[in-house]
Amino acid sequence: MKSIRYTEIEGRSTGYYGLLAVLGFLVVAGLGAAYYMEHNGHWVTGMNNQIVWGMPHVFAVFLIVAASGALNVASISSVFGRTLYKPLAPLSALLAMMLLVGGLAILVLDLGRPDRLIVAMTFFNFKSIFAWNIFLYNGFLLIVGVYLWMMMDRRMNRYAKPVGFFAFLWRLILTTGTGSIFGFLVARQAYDTALLAPMFIIMSFAYGLAIFLLVLMASYRWTGRPLGDLVVLRLKNLLGVFVAAVLYFVVVYHITNLYTAKDIGFERFMLLDGGMYTQVFWWVQVVLGSIVPLVLIYHPTWGKSWASIAVASVLVVVGGLGQMYVTIIGGQAYPMEMFPDKEVVSSAFFDGQIVDYVPSLPEFLLGIGGFAMALIAVALAVKILRFLPARLDDQMADPHYQGADAKA
Repeated sequence: MKSIRYTEIEGRSTGYYGLLAVLGFLVVAGLGAAYYMEHNGHWVTGMNNQIVWGMPHVFAVFLIVAASGALNVASISSVFGRTLYKPLAPLSALLAMMLLVGGLAILVLDLGRPDRLIVAMTFFNFKSIFAWNIFLYNGFLLIVGVYLWMMMDRRMNRYAKPVGFFAFLWRLILTTGTGSIFGFLVARQAYDTALLAPMFIIMSFAYGLAIFLLVLMASYRWTGRPLGDLVVLRLKNLLGVFVAAVLYFVVVYHITNLYTAKDIGFERFMLLDGGMYTQVFWWVQVVLGSIVPLVLIYHPTWGKSWASIAVASVLVVVGGLGQMYVTIIGGQAYPMEMFPDKEVVSSAFFDGQIVDYVPSLPEFLLGIGGFAMALIAVALAVKILRFLPARLDDQMADPHYQGADAKA
């Protein structure tokens, strides 16, 4: 690969200021929603005593998982030595940090009492996976920040590979911890499985890469910088592998539950009788989020179109949010079995009932606001610092490139 020159974007166009205005409005709307919920109490949301993790958690966990996957491009260059991805490593690390910040901002603002976070940061119960995640999330920001320094300071470039390898291991641990939040909840039949940890890892690869592709294509298209098909098609093919892997894990997860007698009721609820949850699972998660993107990615004609790749990436993001909705909210909506293998004991407190949950507008605004916070931070960062190569056409990326049909 030829020498890559990194430059800031000018950021003086009407489109750029319009983008900042839209994202800024969404951030303010999210902050307003957080204030409204904090001032009036969570009774103004759709959450209740059974659904304690609502739509804000869907957005927050999605962003946290995607943050780990967004670092994948940098990891491929540093850990696996693929020089094609090296020019994209700074943008990959930046996006990873900002997505995590956006996700954590949603979590903090959804606490009802954000000041209670001080307790979580000063008193640790290490039997709780949440205490572990305090260190995992902060450690991720610190390590990736150092990784960015190693990459962007020429004097420190020789340390980029070992630090990148450490960041790669840390992000695997972080996503394992996020998946374990649910896997360790033995009281919920939707959770209580070690399969969720590796499943969250592969989900992070798909969601993070989809967002990275969208940011990359938008950054170069809107700034008029040359970006060749080689890089885009390589990343597109990699995205297809990750989407297929996520679909495989989903199939294995449900087959495993169907094999276990105690989980048959939950599987019937999720796959057949769950109403909105069943519809979101089949149509949003499976069809729109997996099957349609795979068709767009691997179709001999559509798979070479940037528009199709962008649509596939957007659908992966939408499918990922659907998967989080089904996992987090659907898992809480299904009634807990209070006394397994014992005589039926019931009360008037919603025992054995599917819980109704209708997300409120403030919940959506808070979640979208966290998303906007991450994106506006990236938009400002690429204007201030040199995160983007000035050009990344096919000849610059690979002098031996023979055409647009090369495979990853």
